[in-house]
Amino acid sequence: MSLDLATTRRIAKLARIGLDDQEIEAVRAQLGGILGWIEILDEVDVEGVPPMIGTSTNAALLPREDAVTDGDCQDKVLSNAPDREGPFFTVPKVVE
Repeated sequence: MSLDLATTRRIAKLARIGLDDQEIEAVRAQLGGILGWIEILDEVDVEGVPPMIGTSTNAALLPREDAVTDGDCQDKVLSNAPDREGPFFTVPKVVE
């Protein structure tokens, strides 16, 4: 399937992509390639294959107790800091 330039410009506008005339032609070719792959997938026989809405349709979320499992490791976390002052990270000044 081939897209015309007007359709390609409309897609670029909807995607908020600013393209000049030279870039439009390249994007049109790329989109045509993508649509070509979709046409190939359309030829696949899926007769008898049920639709899949997720990777595991029978999975259920297992409930668990809502408990804090981290924390109270301030020294361990700050040991990775290149520089610290008390219980805080120190970083270079970025705003004058």
